[in-house]
Amino acid sequence: MILWQRRSVFGYLYSALLFAGLIAVTTFAHFRLKLNAVASFWIAYILTRPLGASIGDYLSQAPEDGGLGLGTTVTSGIFLAVILALVVYLIVTKKDRIPASAVE
Repeated sequence: MILWQRRSVFGYLYSALLFAGLIAVTTFAHFRLKLNAVASFWIAYILTRPLGASIGDYLSQAPEDGGLGLGTTVTSGIFLAVILALVVYLIVTKKDRIPASAVE
């Protein structure tokens, strides 16, 4: 991922925004334009890898290379904290549960 970002006009942050935007377009296409659920899933799934890599590179790479210079250890800690926070949020709120009445 670093090679593509260094050769393109995009830096790490703009690459992350590009991939997030593509996921948003996929979400819009699924909910508003009725894009097939399987196609929507796989498009979004494939785009999450370069999104995560771009964010990770932006946080970890040196400022002279277009990043924030936090290093890989701090960046990994940030990712771990965010993932744990999201998992705990879903466990506590149960927002990811499908009601039994909706299941056939």
